[in-house]
Amino acid sequence: LKGGVHLTKDPKVVGQLAKQMIGYNLATKQTPKEGVKVNKVMVAEALDISRETYFAILMDRSCNGPVLVGSPQGGVDIEEVAASNPELIFKEQIDIMEGIKDSQAQRMAESLGFLGPLKDQAADQIKKLYNLFLKIDATQVEVNPFGETSEGQVVCFDAKINFDDNAEFRQKDIFAMDDRSENEPIENEAARYDLKYIGLDGNIACFVNGAGLAMATCDIIFLNGGKPANFLDLGGGVKEAQVYQA
Repeated sequence: LKGGVHLTKDPKVVGQLAKQMIGYNLATKQTPKEGVKVNKVMVAEALDISRETYFAILMDRSCNGPVLVGSPQGGVDIEEVAASNPELIFKEQIDIMEGIKDSQAQRMAESLGFLGPLKDQAADQIKKLYNLFLKIDATQVEVNPFGETSEGQVVCFDAKINFDDNAEFRQKDIFAMDDRSENEPIENEAARYDLKYIGLDGNIACFVNGAGLAMATCDIIFLNGGKPANFLDLGGGVKEAQVYQA
C-alpha cells in the first residue's frame, strides 16, 4: 500500500486500510530511503473541499519576527509554486511587539481569494492561528490546505506544526507527546545526551561544535565533491561525557 494518506467513504474499509499500513514501512520525501515503520494511524473525518489555499506562519530571522505566508494555490508543494509562480506567494511581516493587525489578516485573506463573508471567516482564522503560534512557542504553523467547504465554511483541513526546542520547559505537555519511536534509533540515542544528530547518505562523518559551523561544514564537504554522513551539533555547553558519547 503506497502513500500515507488514504480516503474512503466506506467505514468497513477503514480497518482494512489500517492493517495494510501498520507494521509496514512508509517512504516519503521526508523519510530515509528505506522508510519509517508505521506503528499507528490517525483516522479523521473527511470533508468536501470546494477550494484550497496555502497559509503558514513562520519565524523568520531575517525579519526579526513572525511572517505570514500565503498562496491562493493550496494542496500542493509550496516550493513548486514559489519556483514556477512566485507572484502567487504573498507575505505579511508581523511586528511581534504589536501583534497581528486586523488589516493584515484581512489583506492576507483577500490575497488568498476569500470573498464576502468568507473573507471575514478567513481573517478570523488567521488571527486565531497567529495567537496559537505564540501560545505554543511554534517556529512554524503550516496549514495546507487552508480552504473552504461547499457549505461556505473556512476550514484548516491539514496542518503541520514545528515547536521551538528551547521552549520545552514551557510546553511540557506538548513535548511529552513526542513519539520518538518514529525516529532513527541513533537519533534517539543522541537526544539522550542533548546532542543534535541527523543521519545523511554520505560517508564522511562530521563532529562539530555549533549548528552554524556544522551546516557550513556539510556545505564545504558538498562543494568539494564529498558527502557528509551526518549532521552532529555538540552545542555550546557540551560536557566531557557528551563528547565521549558523540
